[in-house]
Amino acid sequence: MVQYYRHRGDLHLESGAVLENPVIAYHTYGTLDASRSNVAWVCHALTANSDVADWWPHTVEEGRFLDPAQHFVICANILGSPYGSTGPLQHAPKLERPWYGDFPSLTVRDLVAAHRLLADALGINGIDVLIGSSMGGFQALEWAVEDPGFIRKLVLIATAAKASPWTIAIDQTQRMAIEADSTFGSNSPNAGAAGLAAARAIGLLSYRGGSGYNLTQQDADDALKPSASHRASTYQLYQGEKLRRRFDAYSYHTILDTFDSHDVGRGRGGVAAALGRVTASTLAVALTTDMLFPPGEMKQMSAGIPGCLYHEIDSPFGHDGFLVEHELLNDILYPFVNQ
Repeated sequence: MVQYYRHRGDLHLESGAVLENPVIAYHTYGTLDASRSNVAWVCHALTANSDVADWWPHTVEEGRFLDPAQHFVICANILGSPYGSTGPLQHAPKLERPWYGDFPSLTVRDLVAAHRLLADALGINGIDVLIGSSMGGFQALEWAVEDPGFIRKLVLIATAAKASPWTIAIDQTQRMAIEADSTFGSNSPNAGAAGLAAARAIGLLSYRGGSGYNLTQQDADDALKPSASHRASTYQLYQGEKLRRRFDAYSYHTILDTFDSHDVGRGRGGVAAALGRVTASTLAVALTTDMLFPPGEMKQMSAGIPGCLYHEIDSPFGHDGFLVEHELLNDILYPFVNQ
């Protein structure tokens, strides 16, 4: 069940803006032990929520790396998201309406600052294992750099130390799709809905890649058919509509901007200097066909983290392999998490 922490105070954002009394939605699984030393904190990706068991199949289960019998598993919904934490569709006190397009810009460091507020409120004085995939990995790495002594073990899956020009270009293309929707900018929760669906379809191309689509979206026969009725076409339409129903364009636009802010080296002397600050025992996992965070880039990041262990999962499912290849992922993570 989702829980809410309502912070009594201000959260000062990296932009200079202030969020008054921010709300943080979160889920927990398992029991915090007497020594408060069994915390497994999961940082979620772009459009996920705090219910890890819902969006990451076969992970929060007995015998898995997020076994609730062994760990107190916690995941906080990021700021800017429509799943309960303070975001564009939440009420803005000074505006006397939802924020909509007036929501302040966020950075990954702001997301981590909110996580720290929740950790303090729950009396968590250290994390046994911090796990992040994709944009969740941005948060996990930022946290491990900012507060090295707080994290004992760190797991980074399909992620990076800095948003690359390639990933920023993909995000900008999605923002262009949203902004091309003439309804985007109006004070409505449904503003930009068609643009959001198109943006999601664009993003999916980079999540699965050619090998993933060619494996799963072949037409069942060779009959001549309209372009929109091809299996790959209907898949794009379905996925765009699916996100449109559960998300909103303002939140998506905000989080894309937040993604692009990621740079652990900003103000710290560069990426190499920042990675050298990590003291947690670290495991990095790449996916062989990941277009967003290719193995070569993850190897380079891993080499900069003292003592980091590096693994690859051979999967045709691209970046989404971290969601699909749960058996292979568990084989790698379970021994590390439980050591």
